[in-house]
Amino acid sequence: MKKSNLDPLKTSSYDYDLPKELIATHPASPADSARLLVYNRKTNTITHTTFKELLNFIPEDSSIFLNDTKVIKARIFGQKDSGGKVELLLNKPLFMNRYLVMIRGKVKVGTILYFDKELKAEVLEVNEDGSRIVQFFKEEKKLDFLSLVDILNEIGHLPLPPYMNREDEEQDNKDYQTLFAKNYGAVAAPTASLHFTPQLFDKLQEKFEVNYLTLHVGAGTFKPVDAEDILNHPMHSEYFEIGIEAKKALDNAKKVLAVGTTVTRTVEYYARTNMIQGECDLFLNPANTPIKVDYLLTNFHLPKSTLIMLIASFVGLEKTLEIYNEAIKEKYRFYSYGDGMLII
Repeated sequence: MKKSNLDPLKTSSYDYDLPKELIATHPASPADSARLLVYNRKTNTITHTTFKELLNFIPEDSSIFLNDTKVIKARIFGQKDSGGKVELLLNKPLFMNRYLVMIRGKVKVGTILYFDKELKAEVLEVNEDGSRIVQFFKEEKKLDFLSLVDILNEIGHLPLPPYMNREDEEQDNKDYQTLFAKNYGAVAAPTASLHFTPQLFDKLQEKFEVNYLTLHVGAGTFKPVDAEDILNHPMHSEYFEIGIEAKKALDNAKKVLAVGTTVTRTVEYYARTNMIQGECDLFLNPANTPIKVDYLLTNFHLPKSTLIMLIASFVGLEKTLEIYNEAIKEKYRFYSYGDGMLII
């Protein structure tokens, strides 16, 4: 693509060709053997290294923020009264024990779905975007979120991103959770944090101030931008919470290093609204750049996604594409289980 044709507000500008073999279907082992591309904005240089060397590149005055959300086994298989098969993906809890879900298979309002462990779901509403609102029951008792999670942990599957093109395996239960995952609620892992081994994480905590916040990653994170003008994209919202300690650390931080796009969006939403809990629908892009996050550790993201647009909010569109082309040329592994980049 000619640079002169690039418009940072046009979705088509964020397209790139990725050879299929560069889509990671399993993580590097050990986790910190994954490769790391470091882009230094001051010197405009790219360094190729590995996550094992991460601490040598993080600026010394950084306060580090991580997302402690925990991935739910949100994918379950069941059937309708008629015997027809259905697949349900839990997206997030709503008020009054109602849940936003995606269902594969035709279902209308009033349909009851049956799953293992006597779990049932009743379809209450069908939304325009194809999502549904349901209630879950067991023995006619409505289930609250934690009771539902207990059952899903027994019968559900981890919702691996569709581009991995495979079913989840036992090992994914370990690989697709961060070392510090604590609060159930995500349907996708905050993948930049998957590269830490216990040893590397211990060293990180020794050397830097480390803080946690929570943003429950929703299925909307994988939704491609359809609008040609990126500013017309209806941004999905995700529940977030910043505890008192993390708020204090944010307010006092000299420099903020966000581990992942989810942390970035949460911190930036707080910086704009002063809210420490609620629904975050912030869309960072070259027309809406960071005001609080100084450095970013992240993976490589899908073409035309809000996440690659978030990268461009830090370094601009042309530099984003240049970095991605370099990563492809150097055969980095892409997406959730892939390699990463550090922007300093």
